Amino acid sequence: MAHADIAAGLRLCRAAQWNQLEDDWRCFLELKGSGCMLAERDGSVIGTAAFLRYGSSFSWISMMLVDPRERGAGIGSRLLESALDALGPQSCVRLDATPLGQPLYCRHGFVPEYELDRAKATVAAERFHPLPGAARPMEPEDLHRVLEFDRQVFGADRRELLVSLYRRAPKFAWIAGQGTLLAGYSFGRPGYLYNQLGPIIAESAAIARELVSHCFFRHDGVSFAIDVPEAAREWVPWMESVGFEVERPFLRMSRGEIRSHGLPERQFGIAGPEFG
Repeated sequence: MAHADIAAGLRLCRAAQWNQLEDDWRCFLELKGSGCMLAERDGSVIGTAAFLRYGSSFSWISMMLVDPRERGAGIGSRLLESALDALGPQSCVRLDATPLGQPLYCRHGFVPEYELDRAKATVAAERFHPLPGAARPMEPEDLHRVLEFDRQVFGADRRELLVSLYRRAPKFAWIAGQGTLLAGYSFGRPGYLYNQLGPIIAESAAIARELVSHCFFRHDGVSFAIDVPEAAREWVPWMESVGFEVERPFLRMSRGEIRSHGLPERQFGIAGPEFG
């Protein structure tokens, strides 16, 4: 895939009612170790598969899209195989599967890790009561320590991705902690259908609530999605109390030995199934 093909990728996103924008596709073309495969018929793009390499820890596959008119012909399988071949002898490959995609991944040796829930809401600011001083907007000088800490929590180095998210949407980037002590942080990005808030990393559900409350208090009437890992379901009742509805599941899957799971108990929202 080249930059000239992004329009075709967006067309497939719209056909599937997916949320990605041009900047999301650019990540798979511009971040180190990234790439995207295309399937074509008669000069038209009919399928995609994208990947990212998160250092030597693991790789990530996403954007598995096939034109609805072309499904059932094995195109998705061939795209997945092409992406896996491009990654080479990577010890571990991971992804977040929709229910529709799970059988395909199982056939290619992926096994379940844990479930995730997508929750969505149109924010009503009056429902959020952020505590003064509990969180503040992230500043550029905060990024170094956030990125170092994130490597421990995520289990891999995704600094390029997080810097990209910060540049795209600094208004969604918040940090919690006192002095040099880091208690949590969030990033986010705009989307075609809704904004995605995540990753949301925190020492506790209480800190995660403060990060979200400070952010959402400033975005009345705006639609957001948060993808919640199984280990963080403790805060879903609070999310529902402020208007979120759990809409659909994903399944984290992997192929190969995982060197580090990071600290899943501190991951209250992921960056999205595109990025993990």
